[in-house]
Amino acid sequence: MPSTANNVWLHRFSLLTALATLALIAVGGLVTSHGVGMAVPDWPNSYGYNMFAFPFSKWVGGIFYEHSHRLIATVVGVLVVAQTRWLGGRAARLPLAIIGLGEVLGGLALLQWAPQWQGAGHFLSGIGLVVLLAAVVWVRNEPAERPLRQLGWVAFVAVQVQGLLGGLRVVLLKDEIGIFHAALAQLFLVLLCIIALLTSRWWHKVDGPALSSGLPMQLRWLVLVSSLLLFGQLILGATMRHQHAGLAIPDFPLAYGKVWPAMDPASVELYNQRRLESVSVNPITGFQIGLQMAHRVVAGLLLVAVAFGAWLSWHSLGLSCPVSKLALAWTGLILTQAGLGAATIWSGKAADIATAHVVVGALSLVVAGVMSILVCRQAALADETAGLEPATDRLLHSPFPAHTPVAGYK
Repeated sequence: MPSTANNVWLHRFSLLTALATLALIAVGGLVTSHGVGMAVPDWPNSYGYNMFAFPFSKWVGGIFYEHSHRLIATVVGVLVVAQTRWLGGRAARLPLAIIGLGEVLGGLALLQWAPQWQGAGHFLSGIGLVVLLAAVVWVRNEPAERPLRQLGWVAFVAVQVQGLLGGLRVVLLKDEIGIFHAALAQLFLVLLCIIALLTSRWWHKVDGPALSSGLPMQLRWLVLVSSLLLFGQLILGATMRHQHAGLAIPDFPLAYGKVWPAMDPASVELYNQRRLESVSVNPITGFQIGLQMAHRVVAGLLLVAVAFGAWLSWHSLGLSCPVSKLALAWTGLILTQAGLGAATIWSGKAADIATAHVVVGALSLVVAGVMSILVCRQAALADETAGLEPATDRLLHSPFPAHTPVAGYK
């Protein structure tokens, strides 16, 4: 029987899926930066048209960004379903058939008995048909080894939840859903990049000497804590972007001319008066000012932590170690991210700069995820060499063993 992952094509397909997701995040950033999230008020149809039959002549203004976002999201959904089928092998056929049939029936039930949920009904029916189609192809391919099969199923669930959140954001008019939608998009991209990493030949060629056994314990924790801090920072950024109040603080590096701005009601009222005199924007609140100041503080902490981690890895492991190279790349991305954040303020939240800020943030989180996996794997290699219980079992609880086999790789 053909092996699931015994050639380079699964890795290439995984890379394609990850790149398509990055493009989806970029277009989603343009949607939010241009403030056109409601340019197409219905879902999954577009102004009453089937999404795939929407006339190109009507792709104007904000509709272009929002409708493009939907189409790319559909492509990503199909790619992820195919990837799940590929990773799961023939054993995934029956679960996919059951899930697909359940989604089709559930979607039809919503269309029949819950008219207010017609959008969700169309969505479930459509994705269910795709899942059913995936269940009947590639019958003979073998499944990938752990943890790739499990990661494929996580991606399968995540892409559907993400699609549903995006649609409900439109029909329910809830900014909170948009924040969850943005946060999940970042994690989803990291997940797909991890799958691409674990299907690569490079991952299976990197051995103990290449990773080096001298990784300091403090660097391991620094990478993991910095990664969590970065994800929290991205959530702060998503919350700010979905407040629809423009820039709560219009200057940088100061804030309303001070190191820390006044946030009492009288001062906030004065800020709003000045804002309305210069440009027509929604009023801001003290909470929004505090949110942006927290974003700035966390950005500074991140820059220090990541730069220190790069120095520590270079000093301990040398520049030839993959961890050191990634640490330097991570530092460069964080520096770029900080510069784009400042440029977003100085440019008055220009859409292209704000979107670049989102994309670089996503790439920074990807590097953080890959580095976390590498340091966890290195910990397992070091303890395996020392004849100890793997550190990933007793300390870091990593699901990625020291040698994660993929069928066909020797």
